[in-house]
Amino acid sequence: MQKIWYEAVADARANGLPSAGPELFVALDIDGTLLAHDTSVSQRVIDALQAHLAAGTQIVICTGRGVSGAQVAMQDLGINSGYAVCANGAIIITVGAGANSPSALHQTTPLTSAVSLPEPPVQLLTSHTFDPSNEIKIVSAALPNALIAVESVTDPRRVNREFPPGELTGEFVVLPVDQLAHPECTRLTIRTPELSAMELLERIEKLGLHAVEYAIGWSAWLDISPKGISKASGLDDVLEYLDLPRANTVTIGDSGNDCEMLEWARLGVAMGNAPEYVRAHANALTADVSDDGAALVLEALL
Repeated sequence: MQKIWYEAVADARANGLPSAGPELFVALDIDGTLLAHDTSVSQRVIDALQAHLAAGTQIVICTGRGVSGAQVAMQDLGINSGYAVCANGAIIITVGAGANSPSALHQTTPLTSAVSLPEPPVQLLTSHTFDPSNEIKIVSAALPNALIAVESVTDPRRVNREFPPGELTGEFVVLPVDQLAHPECTRLTIRTPELSAMELLERIEKLGLHAVEYAIGWSAWLDISPKGISKASGLDDVLEYLDLPRANTVTIGDSGNDCEMLEWARLGVAMGNAPEYVRAHANALTADVSDDGAALVLEALL
């Protein structure tokens, strides 16, 4: 049986998990974890995050969103320094500017306005890509009404039709399906508003997409990533940059793309709104996002 968040944090602390500070590494999903499904964020979550940032905790946003989408959330949360894992691990960015920012410690690359916003300042640290041509062909044939989006770290997002308002951020161009593929794609997104998440998962599993990784979100939303890339692989890279042990890590998430990182962490905490198959990858359970489940864990770690 999974432990409740306060029992799990107490046990982890008793077995060496550090308190809030530079030795503690906390990776946080955004949607359904820090932000409610209407993209609102509670003041309690913001206050808990800011308390950790003030203590020096290594807070890492770890999201399926692209760079600009992650920046929008960081603006709302008051995060303006550190590292972030975007596009389900395909992109790692440094956050912040100045002599003491991570970008001053690593070889980074500026990002264009097509994929990033001015604030908070970010730089590209690493990216993993694939050619999605075959996957687009297979999925569009099996799901002809699907919305498809192709992302890279250089060009505006390519979509076959506009997505529902508020679901994607940043620039995009509408193109025919046979022109969507980008040779250096970081994330291929499939959206089927007429299906449930599990209905979409069942259909995708029958298509034999062996060359990539994919995960279903809380809605009928499918992200396809380069082979072997996940939020966990991205966090491994960040942990190496920070020279911290895995024993110092905590992750919190709610959806299919969080499964690997929940298993990866010393303490993986599933949100109360996470489906059962996601909870199975965690070793602790917190409250629903509407009840500030992430804040409860963060407060217990202070």
